[in-house]
Amino acid sequence: MATSSDSTAKLAVLIDADNAQPSITEALLAEVAKYGTAHVKRAYGDWTGTNLKGWKDHLLAQSIQPIQQFAYTTGKNATDAAMVIDAMDLLYSQRFDGFCIVSSDSDFTRLAARLRESGLTVYGFGERKTPKPFVAACDKFVYVENLAYAVHSAATAETTLAPKSVTSSAQLKGDTTLVTLLRNAVEAASDDDGWAPLSAVGSIITKQRPEFDSRTYGYSKLSDLITATTLFDLDRRIPGEGKQATVYVRDRRHKPGRDPNPATATS
Repeated sequence: MATSSDSTAKLAVLIDADNAQPSITEALLAEVAKYGTAHVKRAYGDWTGTNLKGWKDHLLAQSIQPIQQFAYTTGKNATDAAMVIDAMDLLYSQRFDGFCIVSSDSDFTRLAARLRESGLTVYGFGERKTPKPFVAACDKFVYVENLAYAVHSAATAETTLAPKSVTSSAQLKGDTTLVTLLRNAVEAASDDDGWAPLSAVGSIITKQRPEFDSRTYGYSKLSDLITATTLFDLDRRIPGEGKQATVYVRDRRHKPGRDPNPATATS
């Protein structure tokens, strides 16, 4: 099976057009680019009907291949079956490192689990209404509401980015589930002095909660969210000249014995 770093991972993007909005495609593919390169981009549906007429321009603009699938009978979703069959064909080709499944449909739960069983990374994309079993079956799940997609205003004939509401520090501190999640992740990744690499903290959180996203709270980065809680110290360390700084985080409740870099710790 092919292996690759995140930046060069070969991804297959499969979109359930019956269960997704065409307006998200640009922001969706921008998000996908964070995890690798989309070598396959397909959207599935019955393109002979009127339900998917809003997709054409977006498919052309993003070079997404439409896959035609007739509805053989009422009440049965032939599109889902077509996506699953294609996904397994792509899996057996052994050319990909991961899959992006775009749907809010729980029917893809077993597909996501099967792909992960084969050692591939699965990224799910769907609305907040997506059933939890599908969310949990993915390595990472992104709610499309968190994507900064374009919103067109007929009144002004202008296109702007959808605004994101920012959760206040008081609200963040009052969210016991969030605080517990952050503190447990920091503790799990910390050294004897309580400092934990932010990247390790983020990795632990994602493994526990695939749908976790700092953008849900209005913050573009995990470091911004952690800073906003005012419950943690952040420390940016430069390991050597010309090297990129590494961010460390520590719970402010921690009572250090010996701080390896006290001069750089921020309050």
